[in-house]
Amino acid sequence: MIIIKSRKEIEKIKSSCNIVARALEELKKMVCPGITTRELDRIAEDFIVKSGGIPAFKGYRGYPSASCISVNEEIVHGIPSGRCLKDGDIVSIDLGVLLDGYYGDAAITVAVNKIDNETRKLLEVTEKSLYKAIDIAMTGNRVSDISCTIQDYVEGAGYSVVREFVGHGIGRSLHEDPPVPNFGERGKGPRLKAGMVLAIEPMVNAGSSDLLILDNGWTAVTKDGRRSAHFEHTVAITEDGPLILSML
Repeated sequence: MIIIKSRKEIEKIKSSCNIVARALEELKKMVCPGITTRELDRIAEDFIVKSGGIPAFKGYRGYPSASCISVNEEIVHGIPSGRCLKDGDIVSIDLGVLLDGYYGDAAITVAVNKIDNETRKLLEVTEKSLYKAIDIAMTGNRVSDISCTIQDYVEGAGYSVVREFVGHGIGRSLHEDPPVPNFGERGKGPRLKAGMVLAIEPMVNAGSSDLLILDNGWTAVTKDGRRSAHFEHTVAITEDGPLILSML
């Protein structure tokens, strides 16, 4: 069931998203060679708690950390560890916050110092696909219009979209209806209505879309070992157009 939010509820989600956005900006500054993903997770959790929020991911279905931090070939749900970042790596940071009963969710992929042109293009295409999708997240369009927009742009640039993990509605629960895939046929699925709030999150692989799940039961990696990028915003559908709640 798709839950339509009131203006007051959207403001509450925006407050949660504000903590997420500020935490991601702080983490972006801290990404450097030598820092471990566990250290980044500690910084994220401290920031969220000091801001009055609760780390939404920690304990969710048994997940052990406050953030998902995925490096290079890791697509999503990377568990923070003693792994040190190195020059030329890319790191995807996915954060969720619970505040006053409502969730916020967003993700970024960050370069560790200089990256090669191929990797830079991967990040640019992934992020641009997100904003192209947000641009058409308007009342009257359908969920699959978002999905198709992402797929067409990504595949047109020579990359592949991950199919096993999708975006989602968000509000009082971290994951609500409707699912928002990053692929699909235009003009299908639920029609977008004012008051819907969606977490739109393209995950894009440099090579094949095929993936594997590591033995930890969480971390998804590309089957071919090539790199993956992930960007996400929480977006409210309004009569005046899409409103990005997780942007500072």
